[in-house]
Amino acid sequence: MTLHSKLASLAGAEKAPLLKGIVRGIEKESLRVSPDGHLAKTAHPSALGSALTHPSITTDYSEALLEFITSPSSSIDQVLEELDEIHRFTYQHINDELLWVSSMPCQLGDDSSIPVGKYGSSNIGRMKQIYRVGLGHRYGRLMQTIAGIHYNFSIPDALWLDLQASTGNQQSLQDYKTSGYFSAIRNFRRYSWLLLYLLGAAPAVCRSFVRNRQHRLEQVGEDSHSLYTPYATSLRMGDLGYQSDAQSSLIVCYNDLEQYINTLSSALQQPYPAYDQIGLKDDQGNYKQLSTALLQIENEFYSAIRPKRTTHRGETPLQALQDRGVEYIEVRCIDLNPLMIGGIDAQTIRFLDTFLLFCLLSDSPETNNQEYKQITENMRRTVYNGRDPSLELLRGDGSVTLRDWGKSLMTDLDSVAKRLDEAHQSEEYTAALSEMQHRLTNEKATPSAIMLKEMADNNETYYAMAMRKACEQRDHFRSQDPSPETMVKYQQLATESKQQQATLEADDQMSFDEFLANY
Repeated sequence: MTLHSKLASLAGAEKAPLLKGIVRGIEKESLRVSPDGHLAKTAHPSALGSALTHPSITTDYSEALLEFITSPSSSIDQVLEELDEIHRFTYQHINDELLWVSSMPCQLGDDSSIPVGKYGSSNIGRMKQIYRVGLGHRYGRLMQTIAGIHYNFSIPDALWLDLQASTGNQQSLQDYKTSGYFSAIRNFRRYSWLLLYLLGAAPAVCRSFVRNRQHRLEQVGEDSHSLYTPYATSLRMGDLGYQSDAQSSLIVCYNDLEQYINTLSSALQQPYPAYDQIGLKDDQGNYKQLSTALLQIENEFYSAIRPKRTTHRGETPLQALQDRGVEYIEVRCIDLNPLMIGGIDAQTIRFLDTFLLFCLLSDSPETNNQEYKQITENMRRTVYNGRDPSLELLRGDGSVTLRDWGKSLMTDLDSVAKRLDEAHQSEEYTAALSEMQHRLTNEKATPSAIMLKEMADNNETYYAMAMRKACEQRDHFRSQDPSPETMVKYQQLATESKQQQATLEADDQMSFDEFLANY
């Protein structure tokens, strides 16, 4: 069935609950920084609970990199309200520090000045910390200060069953869902350059971020402190981020679950000489990394999107996928937008839902190695030159301008947005798409262009612009205290998370070496 025939089958009031049942969740990272804009050296605030076990407030790579996690919800308003709650509660407990509102970090020192996340003495806590120590050895700790938004997306089983019935598919429901999510992932990878152009908000960096590194950036006018490329969109998603020569040769197949697991599993076993030279342990027997293979764990493979399944205790992500199939997809290429309170808004979410539903419902042929390389190249071109009106991307055996390809995608996206509006009895999805169509035809309306214009208009460095935005958002979140109910809720979560960490540490019965071998 074509996209339009699937959309036609979802028309009518009786099908509206299926489309209104889309579930999304947000994982938002933010650096804690000092009042002068340098990375915070303080430990994870105790009042926020255990970074290992707290369901809503944790840390990612650096001890200073907070991560806020909302509960999955079919209500966009509820997701954003929870994100707002977490921000307000956190600002009650970080004293005079700020939350950095940009994806690219604040003023940085050398690697030794960047604290690695700490998660206690349990085996799983030690594993999380050693993994991050290993990332520091492999990529440098500066990489551990980049922040982004992960957007989790799923459609309800009732919608899967309806689609399955309309296509006559005879698989089990879970196998059909897994196949459908991989189909969506392949399309997402084909078209995700569009998200970098429309939503990219990382066009410049502090010079301190690329100190002693090779790069292709240039000075921003007379500003010797800021670097960029004139048409950049999301430098975080290029080779300044978690890309490496080691992973450049790694081709992970998204054609089906078995091939995905096999290609990623092989990288967990594949020897890599440079990592072997780092060594597994130091002279005192302390681990320097979890292994010397190409990947320490599967999460080290940086992808713009991942198939996901909630894991059980002691279970790896790949084991969970193999045993129970795909539960949802995680989009990982969304920048923090400093122009928006909290980094993301309802309009962006509605566009993401439209885009992801388009990817899921559209025909999605399997990918070959040639297309895999084209996808990587198209992402690179969009990262560095996405706003160039003449930029061409690779498609099939030829090329097409980003704008022309984008316009053709907008036609199909419009059909999806209209069906979502019909289900919600609103005009908000088509309004969100209209804004993105405006950005496509006018590169000056993109977040990356607006940020650079603000820097120019205010005669600001990247750091000064981002610091001003961080102060504005701090004032916003501190302007109104959380409700008493919210305070009690997060205080209780913090207490419970500390108790859970203590239980994990008390329950460990095996040595860490044994734990790691079993894992």
